[in-house]
Amino acid sequence: MTEETPTKDQGTGPIPGLKEIHAAWGWLLALGILWIILGTLAIIMPFAATLAVEMVFGVLFLIGGIAQLVQAFRSKGWKVFALQVLGGLLALALGAILLFYPLQGVLTLTILLAAFFVAQGIVKIMAAFRQRPSAGWGWLMFSGILGVIVGVIIWAALPEAAIWVLGLLVGIELIFSGWAMVMIALAGKKA
Repeated sequence: MTEETPTKDQGTGPIPGLKEIHAAWGWLLALGILWIILGTLAIIMPFAATLAVEMVFGVLFLIGGIAQLVQAFRSKGWKVFALQVLGGLLALALGAILLFYPLQGVLTLTILLAAFFVAQGIVKIMAAFRQRPSAGWGWLMFSGILGVIVGVIIWAALPEAAIWVLGLLVGIELIFSGWAMVMIALAGKKA
């Protein structure tokens, strides 16, 4: 019986990308700190952050609608040409509505977010029951229950919640992403 030489795939080799992280750790650290600052500002000023998120969605739908219309007209012979045009026009309309009626857009996005949390929570709960008694099923169940609770809290607090929910959630996400980048940068510096 011969002994095999360990390979990178077996986990004994260097961590992929560590060299690049070490070379650019300062930029990654600065970016992480920037995300933390932006996240903190979003939490301090949740309405401004909420409006910014809503406006970004409006612009994205406008860009997506234009791109879809261009694609539709570039391939007129396609069987679904009319559906492509309709989809592009709907995306343009949605983008315009979000940009010209921002408060209604914020309310709509918040309602969709609440529904998403509840639906995703239910799916996680169902997955946890299917995964039981495997390791980690309890965490999946906890995550699902938490998602349903957050969705119901947002829904119950409407329409007032629409003013702050999106900005708060974006702020929290930016802070967590920023800290992750900071920790990766510091680990990369030591490597």
